[in-house]
Amino acid sequence: MALEMRKECERCTSPIENDSIAFICVHECTFCLPCTEEMKYICPNCGGELVRRPKRPQQSCSL
Repeated sequence: MALEMRKECERCTSPIENDSIAFICVHECTFCLPCTEEMKYICPNCGGELVRRPKRPQQSCSL
């Protein structure tokens, strides 16, 4: 199952590119670095930990 890779921060609506640093919780709520730092790495929706989202590879994977 692949990540949804949402395109904007759910808090400030700043655009987030596939190769940008972003943070997600277990439900894939997505936030930019400045918002994540302000929220102390805690998701405001579920209270879970926000961790760095992996970057999408430049080339497609055959999986």
